[in-house]
Amino acid sequence: MNNQPHEVYLNHPTFGLLYRICLLKDNQELFTTLYAQRLFFIVSVSSDAFAFDPISRTEARMLVESMLRRLLLDREAEKHQQLQTIYQRTFL
Repeated sequence: MNNQPHEVYLNHPTFGLLYRICLLKDNQELFTTLYAQRLFFIVSVSSDAFAFDPISRTEARMLVESMLRRLLLDREAEKHQQLQTIYQRTFL
C-alpha cells in the first residue's frame, strides 16, 4: 500500500487550477490557486454541485493552524507532519 499523500486538484471556472491544502470537514476542503497561492477557497461538495466560498489568506492560515492543533491532540503524527509541510510551503 502506498502511504504517500496524494495531491488533489480542482478546476475553478474563473481562477483555473486549484490545489487542495487539506480536508476541513466531511464535505468541505480548503483549496488555493495553484501557482500564486494567494486566493483561497472553502470548497463544499454536495451530491450534485461544488460551492466555492472565497476566504482571506489570514482565514485560511487560521484554519490550517487549527487543523494542525487538532491533529496533535488526536496524536495523528504522520498527518500532522504532512500538513505542517504544506503549511510551511504555503504560508511561510
